[in-house]
Amino acid sequence: MHLDSETARRNQAFEVGIREYVGMKEGPPFACPDLVNEPMIRHWCEVMGDSNPAYLDADVARKTVHGGIVAPPTMLQTWDMRGYPMRDPALIQNKQRELHALFDRAGYTGVVATDTEQEFIRYLRPGDQITSETTIESISEEKATGLGIGYFIVTRTVFTDQNGDEVGWLTFRVLKFKPSQPPAAVATDGGAPKAPSRIKSPRGHDNAWWWEGIDAGLLLIQKCRDCGALRHPPGPMCGACQSSRWETTESSGEGTVYSYTVLHHPPIPGYDFPCPVVLIDLQEGTRLVANIAACKPEEIHIGMKVECRIEDAGEGMKLPFFYPAR
Repeated sequence: MHLDSETARRNQAFEVGIREYVGMKEGPPFACPDLVNEPMIRHWCEVMGDSNPAYLDADVARKTVHGGIVAPPTMLQTWDMRGYPMRDPALIQNKQRELHALFDRAGYTGVVATDTEQEFIRYLRPGDQITSETTIESISEEKATGLGIGYFIVTRTVFTDQNGDEVGWLTFRVLKFKPSQPPAAVATDGGAPKAPSRIKSPRGHDNAWWWEGIDAGLLLIQKCRDCGALRHPPGPMCGACQSSRWETTESSGEGTVYSYTVLHHPPIPGYDFPCPVVLIDLQEGTRLVANIAACKPEEIHIGMKVECRIEDAGEGMKLPFFYPAR
């Protein structure tokens, strides 16, 4: 009885503690570091493959209902991005992180994002100064999920302009949960722990065929049957003409380094560090992210000629690796 009553007391204290956070602001309003600007709009459109002239061509944009260039609405959260310095106290000391720490101490150590909703009230224009403010909107009752028991936490971020007018908002929902299964025991061989392997790439409805090609030693590219556009990563619909009819073509594996990065930290089990990751411009006209081998990081350069070899990456998994062209 004593243990049961003590458990009930802790559970009640936990419930009271987390409910105190509902309605709290994550922190003070955050003035986004950059004004809405055309270079960022252009970069975003390039990455997303959006060629709408209302975002990119000043002459065309002036003739639209906007009267000038505007930012794609779905860029809204981009202006709020804080960058990579994760030691920045502004990114660590806030009420949402306090709340997550409270869940962690109670054993709810797992976290997974579940969904987000957004509303865009008006188009943003170059020169707009955006401010964001995030509120912890709600915490659900304890739920039983496939991942384990947990709570759904919803935050709402409201974006305003230099006049204090609301321009949009988004909600973000995560599940904080107690993992339902204990960690699997590490396989051993003669008492020594088995070396970890690379993370296996997921195979889904839209990309399983590509991995089956890799298994067979083929580097395949998806090709639209209607307009002939090539695309990678694989997807269900052509971004050029929206056709869902497609076929494949085999790549020669030859290409050039379009961009690259070298990972030094944090170390990830199963990978050798420093770990070069390259974005390859394939000869056929699509791009592919892969590792480069037989090449020191300091020898990699943009424009470098490379060729693909499909090799065993351990535990029966094959991957495309790129080597300096012979």
